[in-house]
Amino acid sequence: MFNKVLIANRGEIALRIARSCRRLGVQTVAVYSTADARAQHVLQADQAIAIGGPLPAESYLRGDAIIAAALASGAEAIHPGYGFLSENADFAEAVAAAGLVFIGPNAAAMRKMGSKAGAKELMQAEGVPVVPGYTGDQQDADFLLAQANLLGYPLLIKAAHGGGGKGMRIVHHPHEFAGHLAACQRESSNAFGRDRVLLERYLEQPRHIEFQIFADQHGHTIHLNERECSAQRRYQKVLEESPSPFLTPELRARMGAAAIRAAQVIDYVNAGTVEFIVDPAGHFYFMEINTRLQVEHPVTEMTLDLDLVEWQLRVAAGEPLPLAQGQVRARGHAIEVRLYAEDPDQGFLPGSGVIETLNLPAAQPWLRVDAGVIEGDPVSIFYDPMIGKLIVHGADREQALLRLRNALAEVDVHGPKSNIDFLERLIRHPVVVAATIDTSYLDRHLDQFIGAATTLPAGVVIAAAVAALLTAESAAARSAAQSADPSSPWARADAWRLGHAGKRLVCFQFNGEKLEIAAQGDGGAYHLQWGDQQAQVLAAQLASGWLHYRTALHAERLRCRRLGADWLVAYGERRYRLHALPAFAFEPAPSNQSDRLLAPMPGRIIAVKAVVGDNVDEQQEIIVMEAMKMEITLRAPRSGTIIELRCSAGAFVEADQLLALWEATP
Repeated sequence: MFNKVLIANRGEIALRIARSCRRLGVQTVAVYSTADARAQHVLQADQAIAIGGPLPAESYLRGDAIIAAALASGAEAIHPGYGFLSENADFAEAVAAAGLVFIGPNAAAMRKMGSKAGAKELMQAEGVPVVPGYTGDQQDADFLLAQANLLGYPLLIKAAHGGGGKGMRIVHHPHEFAGHLAACQRESSNAFGRDRVLLERYLEQPRHIEFQIFADQHGHTIHLNERECSAQRRYQKVLEESPSPFLTPELRARMGAAAIRAAQVIDYVNAGTVEFIVDPAGHFYFMEINTRLQVEHPVTEMTLDLDLVEWQLRVAAGEPLPLAQGQVRARGHAIEVRLYAEDPDQGFLPGSGVIETLNLPAAQPWLRVDAGVIEGDPVSIFYDPMIGKLIVHGADREQALLRLRNALAEVDVHGPKSNIDFLERLIRHPVVVAATIDTSYLDRHLDQFIGAATTLPAGVVIAAAVAALLTAESAAARSAAQSADPSSPWARADAWRLGHAGKRLVCFQFNGEKLEIAAQGDGGAYHLQWGDQQAQVLAAQLASGWLHYRTALHAERLRCRRLGADWLVAYGERRYRLHALPAFAFEPAPSNQSDRLLAPMPGRIIAVKAVVGDNVDEQQEIIVMEAMKMEITLRAPRSGTIIELRCSAGAFVEADQLLALWEATP
C-alpha cells in the first residue's frame, strides 16, 4: 500500500478519497487553486499545495503543476477523482513517466476508451451493439452538418472526451445544428480541454444503465452489478440507484458479460464504468466507458458493503482483486441524489455565494452524506455547484425511497438557492415511484417538477404565524429573565391592553405579495385572521424544527424552521418559504427593470450577440455567459432598441451587474 497519495481534485470527491486514505493510514496531499485556499479538501488534507489561479485551466487542468506538487511532497501516487484530468491519457502517461503511480487505468487503455468515438468503433468491431452515428476525426462544421443530415433527426451531439453531461445537445432540425455544435464544442473545451464531438442517432425514451467494472494487474476482471441513472436533466444525472428496477436476471447477466468483455478487450485495469442505453424492449447499446470513478459510485458501495476507493488503491499498488465474480453479493436497494446550489425555477441557474445555513441529516447505517462544503463556505463561480450527495439504503426500493424522503426533509440551505424542492418533488413523482422514468422524461415534463407555489394553503399561513408568535414570545421571555425586573408586565410579548384583548400583526411576503395576519392570544393559544379566513389555535409548541398545534377539529405536526429572515414550512408534499416582514415597514414603490439586462450571477462573458442600435425581440438571445462550467443564455425581457452595452466577450462580471440597456418598442 502507498504511504502518501496526492489527490488531483477538489470538493466532495477529494474529501471522499481522503476518508478512505485516512482509514487505511495513507497520508494525503491536496492541491488547490487561489479560489480554494480555504476549501474543505485543503483543510482536511495532511498537506496542501497551491497550483494556480481560479480557472480550471490555470490550476486543476495543469498536469505539469500537479505532477510537480506530487514530486515535491513525496507522494508515490496520484488519484485523479472524477472530472478535470481523470480521463486524460496524456496526464496518466506523464504521471507514469515521472515515476509516480496513476490510480486508474493506464494511458493505452484510456486512449482507447477516453474518446467516446474510439470506444464505439472498438466495441462495434468486437460485436457489442452500438448506436448508429458518426465518430470520425473530421470536425469541420459543414462536414458534420452533412453527416447529421445523412444520419437523420433527432440526433445527439456529444463531446468525444469527458462526461458528466457536459457538451451534449439534442438536435431536432437542421437549422439548429450549427448553434448546438458551437455550444457543445465550447463546453467540451472548457471542461475537458478538447472540443472534438461525435454524432449519434437519438433513441426515444431509453433507459440509462451502467455497470461498474474492476480489473487488476493479474488478469482478473469482474463487474460489481449495475446502476440505473435514467432520471436525467440535459444529460446530467439527478438520481441514481442500484439495482436497476428495469433489468431481469437474464438481461443483467448479458449486460454484465458485455461489460466484462469490453474491459478485457483493452486490457483494462482498475475501476471503470461501462455505460449502456437500453430501449423499452430491452435491447441495449454500448455508449461509452468512463475510465474513472463515477459520481454515483456510493450506491454500489451501499449495496455491496465495499469501499471502491480502497479497491482502487489496492489494485494500483499491485494487489489482486479482493473478490471473484461469484463472491459478489448484493443486498437491498440504494438511491443517491445530488444536492446543488442552483435555482430550478430559473432554468437551474447555478448559484454562488456563502452558504449561510446548511443543515444536513446525521449519518446513519442506512444514510450517507458526501458533502464538499460546510456551513459558512462559499460556492465558487469557477466550479461545479454541487453541495453534496445523499445516499440511502433500504431492504427494498420502497424502504429506500421512504428513507430518502425523510432525509431530504431535514435538509436546509440558506444563502444560494438550492434544488432541494426539486429533489423532494422528484422522488415523490409517480414515474420515479413506479420506476418508469426514461432519460428524457424530465426534459419533456419539467413543469411537473418545478414551479413555485402560487397560493398559500391555510395550514401554511397558520403554521408560519404561530411559529413566529411562539419565537417572539420565547425571545421576550429570555430577555425579561435577564433584566432587572423579570416579572414586569412590560416585558411580555402578548400585546396585552387594559380593557380589551391584545392584537398583533404578523407579516410575511410570499411571491412578492404582502400577507398580514391579525393575532390575538399568547402562550400557544391564538385567534388568527387574514383576509376572509380565520383560525383558532390551541396548545401550540415549537421544538427542534417541529410545530405541534390543534384546532377544534384536528391536530397538526409540521416541519417548521426559521432560515435567516424566512420561515420554511413543509406542508403536504411541498415546501413553502415565507419571508418575515416588520409589521409597519416602509414599502417603496416597485421599479420597472424591464429596460435592462442584469447578470444573474458572477461569471465570464462568452459572447455578445447584439450591438448598440439593434432592434431586438422579446426573448431574443443577447448575451451568453459562463459560470460553474455551464453556459447561461441571457435574453431580452421585452422588445426594443439596444442603447447601451456594458460588457464584452472575455470580461468577468459580478451578480446584478448591468450588462445592457434598451428602449422599449412603443
